[in-house]
Amino acid sequence: DDVMKDLHFTQAPLHYTDVAQGTAPDAGLKPPPKPTTHFGVFNADVPLHKKTNVDPSRRYLHLQVLGGKAFLEHLQEPEPLPGQVCSTFKLYLHFHNQRFHSKPVPCACEPDLREGFLLEMHKDGLGDGSKMVDATDMLSICDPVHFVLIKTDTSGETTLVSSYFLDWRIVLSSPSGKTCFAVELMGVGSECKVPAGVLTVSLELYPPLSKHLNSDVISTQQSLERQRTAEKERLFLVYAKQWWREFLEIRPSHQSKLVKIFAQDENGVNRPVCSYVRVLRAGRLLESPRQAARFVSLLAHQRPPVVGGGAK
Repeated sequence: DDVMKDLHFTQAPLHYTDVAQGTAPDAGLKPPPKPTTHFGVFNADVPLHKKTNVDPSRRYLHLQVLGGKAFLEHLQEPEPLPGQVCSTFKLYLHFHNQRFHSKPVPCACEPDLREGFLLEMHKDGLGDGSKMVDATDMLSICDPVHFVLIKTDTSGETTLVSSYFLDWRIVLSSPSGKTCFAVELMGVGSECKVPAGVLTVSLELYPPLSKHLNSDVISTQQSLERQRTAEKERLFLVYAKQWWREFLEIRPSHQSKLVKIFAQDENGVNRPVCSYVRVLRAGRLLESPRQAARFVSLLAHQRPPVVGGGAK
């Protein structure tokens, strides 16, 4: 009895499902100042694998994948028997500093990709991390949701099936705060113009916006961003041409040097090679440049096949 008197029980953390259904006992109280986790997986159509803490003072985008279709490469693939090892699809998502992945599903013409992801919406400005963003703030967030579909065969080898960048801001013009549409995934490399399949995607803002934006406002913002990007690419091209002329004038041997300024990404888009370099902050894991060079040398890479290309 004395031991039980000394025990103190704290209230269980607030969950996304409790807030969404309005069953939280403290739903009307002021939320705690400490922000909660950025990650979440929720889908009403599939069993809930885990509950996730959310901050009621922040806004979230609930992205649901409601299935796939038209993956014609697997049209003749038979349904796997229970317990049989088969090739699988796995969907990865990246938004801001948040990463998610689905559970693996058997490859099929209509794969059963049904997952829900809870994306936290916030601006990157100093002091804006704990504020609830409104429609205007979200319109200025131009980061897309990056979809990456990976196929794993029976031997454990992985293959990149598709890479797609979704502009989620179309949901800002929906009066109900939710929208549903089909996303056509294209192939990669030499098949970047060939459709790989279709995913049905649903977007919903939580909590819903009190006032939605006009679709013309969103289109204008997207057009301005494309113009700004095109101008940056034009200026870089002018600079690259000037640099190349000066590089060739340094010495005659530079005429035969293999220097690559632009390279195609997995979607067949030409980009400056410097855009593929990302800062990897390893902290104290790598203690010297020699260890860093060793770490980089261990990263797997492969030469992408080119239709009609030879060995060289």
